[in-house]
Amino acid sequence: MTTPTELPSLKAKMPTVLSLSPLLRELQSRAPVCKVRTPAGDEGWLVTRHAELKQLLHDERLGRAHADPPNAPRYVQNPFLDLLVTDDADVAREVHAEMRRLLTPQFSARRVLDMMPKVEAIADGVLERFLAQGNPGDLHGGFSMPFSLSVLCALIGIPAEEQGRLVAVLMKLGELADPVRVQEGQDELFGLLVELARRKRVCPEDDVISRLCASVPSDERIGPIAAGLLFAGLDSVASHIDLGVLLFTQHPEQLKAALADEKVMRGGVEEILRSAKAGGSVLPRYATADVEVGGITMRTGDLVLLDFTLVNFDEQVFDEPEVFDIHRAPNPHLTFGHGMWHCIGAPLARMVLRTAYTLLFTRLPELRPTRPVEELRVLSGQLSAGLTELPVTW
Repeated sequence: MTTPTELPSLKAKMPTVLSLSPLLRELQSRAPVCKVRTPAGDEGWLVTRHAELKQLLHDERLGRAHADPPNAPRYVQNPFLDLLVTDDADVAREVHAEMRRLLTPQFSARRVLDMMPKVEAIADGVLERFLAQGNPGDLHGGFSMPFSLSVLCALIGIPAEEQGRLVAVLMKLGELADPVRVQEGQDELFGLLVELARRKRVCPEDDVISRLCASVPSDERIGPIAAGLLFAGLDSVASHIDLGVLLFTQHPEQLKAALADEKVMRGGVEEILRSAKAGGSVLPRYATADVEVGGITMRTGDLVLLDFTLVNFDEQVFDEPEVFDIHRAPNPHLTFGHGMWHCIGAPLARMVLRTAYTLLFTRLPELRPTRPVEELRVLSGQLSAGLTELPVTW
């Protein structure tokens, strides 16, 4: 508990796997919007409930803009996130709208469906390499991460020979305590992607970078767009593969039902997206004007933390939210956001997760973790809150 004059600190407790922290539970029961102290030590408003978060996702007064970016309150200290903040709210809205306009067609239902054979082939290849390493193994490092990375690279147009370098660069970008390494990683990543754009402008292929070259005249502009896709999609999908495996192994009867019926498996994917927890998924934004929500007024310049994990456990929306139920209907989780902040890659992410669970548990029916969930750890000092490893046997 905190004293009346002390703000609850989101840094106070390390994130845990498959459970919400008592602090977050307390805040959600207390109010739909709570003032907190961020891991960076600044003040911010944490949105804890479903209705209020959904309302704010439609509010254009929230965005990546602050009148004084260098001195804006921060969720975490990370130069890569700082780069996304501008001092002009109109510019921030225009950039966001342009990104969606350019990228939404890349994730159309038809394009995603056409990718299914490639995704399945990638999954088969990654699983074979994982099995060749021997039993037991680390599912996170041996399957979840390389599968997610390979699918994203195939979509974006990053050659297989560049993927090792890419992983090292992304690790630098996620660090919170070393701004020099983050800056180095950012420069290296943008350079790698800009060079790819130059090559594909001459020899286009069937990938996102090549198609962007047809509508974006500047290679330097394409680099950050492709980087945003990588940063947004890699860790989140890999983390949900890991956590979904844990949840299914804890509920074998539900796993059996999902493997027997693709429609049920789709419901299982939605329930994993709703209930999987490894430290939360927080989107930091700023109020560019005074905003009233949940009985409070957030002032211009205030930091607003949209917690997509916490609101999926709002008892006003979900009956028995702590219960894992792949037959839950309706299941209006906000894991992929909503409105103008809805994740454009959601259809692909769903396909990747469905492919991963089906393949893993069909090929490895005895797949199970070798450690209790309580002993698993999440990354610290990183933007990602995924597992460091997932030891398994089969």
